[in-house]
Amino acid sequence: SNVSSAATKRMAPFQPVKAAGAFIAVMAALLLLSLSMSSNVSSAMTVPKSRVGSTRMARMVQSGGALRSFKAAEQRNPTRVFSSMPAVGDKYEVNIEKPLGLGFARGNDGGAYIIKIDGRKGNVDPRCEIGDKMVEISASFGDEVWKAENFGQIMYAIRTRNGGLFFKFEKRDGDMSFLEMDTKDREFKKERAGGNYGAGTREVQMKNYITSKENERVRMDLFNQGLADYKSGNYENAVFKFEDVLGMEPPNYVGDNFARITPVYEVASYNIACCYSKMKNTEACLSAFNDALNAGYDDFEKVRTAEGLKEIREAEPEKFNKILNRYDEPVFDPKLVEGFKNFFGIGKK
Repeated sequence: SNVSSAATKRMAPFQPVKAAGAFIAVMAALLLLSLSMSSNVSSAMTVPKSRVGSTRMARMVQSGGALRSFKAAEQRNPTRVFSSMPAVGDKYEVNIEKPLGLGFARGNDGGAYIIKIDGRKGNVDPRCEIGDKMVEISASFGDEVWKAENFGQIMYAIRTRNGGLFFKFEKRDGDMSFLEMDTKDREFKKERAGGNYGAGTREVQMKNYITSKENERVRMDLFNQGLADYKSGNYENAVFKFEDVLGMEPPNYVGDNFARITPVYEVASYNIACCYSKMKNTEACLSAFNDALNAGYDDFEKVRTAEGLKEIREAEPEKFNKILNRYDEPVFDPKLVEGFKNFFGIGKK
């Protein structure tokens, strides 16, 4: 009887009310856990502006994919990613080893601005952004620091300095107005995009046309001054002038033959190589020579025989020909031709 009674208690029927209560309690706990995790994710994605240094960086962090890469970068180097990111208007200093992955253009004020950042071509610093203005740069040699006021001198220092380069930049948050020809240019673009072509549009178009013609005149004056300096043997000043010519290359240029680079840019690039050749600065000359050919200078017969590159052809024949052959590969291997001549005695008296 007692055994039967105990078994009956253990075999008590299922009580749905108690089970439902337990199920609700479990679901409530899971809901609270989910809300807690959601709150943590939300707080992780909220980055204080003071740590990021710019609203654009803050917007980037708000995206989930960017958040993962950003947090990974923070773990690798939290100081550089957050604390070192300057705010708009701040000046910041960087040291970058050559080759540089930064490209510069001459602004309307004559200063140097970052217009390209390509880590595949050289070294960069994560704080640098397109539009930032150069304020100071290390001199071509020694510990002296130059004010970045003369674009040609700036490029001369970059080309001729051995080792790393010191820069001081001003953060501009991507502002590219230094390339605009008129202060009303942005309003003009908005008006044109909206299909409106009023008196304001015509006024800006006329001003920009006049300004572009004036820039062409100034550019050609600089080019001719560079030629005069070169002919008088003042090669360093000639480099300054020719580099200014390069820095004034108009953006988005398309020639009558669909060329994307102006002819004066190609010739000025070649002239810079000639200046460094005369100065017997082999590394700077080879760098400028490669840039000239890459820009489209293709008078290869002149390159092989001209007096302007005589010094570099004699000092570094192998390096010179290696660069030249990348752009104008000879039909026949010169060594093979020379061996053929020697074998048959051609040219011997």
